Amino acid sequence: MKRLKLAGIGCGGRTITYFSLAAEMPLQYEVTAGADPVSGRLDLAARVSGNPGFRKFSSDVEILGQPKLADIMIIGTQDAYHFAPAKAAMEKGYDLLLEKPISQTLGEVLELERIAKKLGRRVLVCHVLRYTPFYRKVKELVESGAVGRIMTLNAVEGVGDWHQCHSFVRGHWSVTEKSTPMIVAKCCHDMDIISWIMDSSCGSVASSGELSYFISKNAPQGAPLRCTDGCPVGNTCPYNALLYRNKHRVWLGYLFDAERKSAGKGGATDDEIIEWLKTSPWGRCAWRCDNTAVDHQVVEMRFANDATATFTMTAFSQGRDIEIYGTHGILRGGEFVKRTTGSDIIVLNQHTNNETAYKVNAEVGGYSGHGGGDPGLVLDLYEEMTGKKPEEMRSSIHKSVESHVMGFGAEEARLTAARVDLGQFRKKHGG
Repeated sequence: MKRLKLAGIGCGGRTITYFSLAAEMPLQYEVTAGADPVSGRLDLAARVSGNPGFRKFSSDVEILGQPKLADIMIIGTQDAYHFAPAKAAMEKGYDLLLEKPISQTLGEVLELERIAKKLGRRVLVCHVLRYTPFYRKVKELVESGAVGRIMTLNAVEGVGDWHQCHSFVRGHWSVTEKSTPMIVAKCCHDMDIISWIMDSSCGSVASSGELSYFISKNAPQGAPLRCTDGCPVGNTCPYNALLYRNKHRVWLGYLFDAERKSAGKGGATDDEIIEWLKTSPWGRCAWRCDNTAVDHQVVEMRFANDATATFTMTAFSQGRDIEIYGTHGILRGGEFVKRTTGSDIIVLNQHTNNETAYKVNAEVGGYSGHGGGDPGLVLDLYEEMTGKKPEEMRSSIHKSVESHVMGFGAEEARLTAARVDLGQFRKKHGG
């Protein structure tokens, strides 16, 4: 077995996850190099790579200026900086493991697909939910005919109040104009799963949503600009940034380099965390930020096979749920089913009234919120990159474009309060 060599541009949490999982599979992978402007991230990447010869570079330009260092380049930069390194890496000869969303605009997404096709590059998009045992089982049941022909599908993503606050109020994706719309940045996973399960092109979308809660008029009386400035409700506020010291400390490892550097020694001290929060965006009051990302949104979809679907994104719930209504039965699964029944999926045959329950076990490793998708992706990556044609990979860029057309189209529908024809929308953006 020829080992695949992996390198990465942008050594944040996602790239580190893939490096770590790949390093545990030395027969299949060798992690060779990384590029990031923050030296601490490169040091961590070198440690998790398990490769004493791991090479460090300060930028994408520097690493791509070298002779080809790997077979696959991971693009793990922020949304607004996917296009340039992805394009350059493909032109250099790399296949890509490309973090979602593919790029910041639909025009760039379609251009990267064209480049991949022209150059014959394999580009696997990190739609990790396709690689989870849960959604694999849902897909298997649908394809088996367990519910008959799908008539409608309802899906919900509960982002979680702290995740919303961390990423979309205080964090990297808080200002839509500098990143990507919420329905793309967070929910292209969900658009992709809906597209995959429906197995039909989406013809049109309508959408509504707002930023309603995390705004200044909802700030507690007397709340200062920063949680470190002595908030009168700090002891009871669920969004108090000082909770990064204890209850929500796990989030520090994704962005605070002092926490990473001293992870094996107990992590950053309370004083270090407080000093960081005094100037960091993550120390701001949750109601006094410059955020523009919505905190709730609904999308309604119509498909070419006459089926319909709805999707709800909300900051005020936790986890994903799905309901599929077919001509023979109903499938329900996700967080609510798990909490109330102990099973992951329930299928009810509406003609016989027979009910069947299914349990699935997620592989360990990666982000727990991805339900085993991270290790599932890395486990399948070798075969995807060596045993299939580029367009046949489970989450190839050619398949993943559909979810991005749906997501960007939904944002257009939200902003214009009009139904968007996705065929016309795609042509408008160069498709």
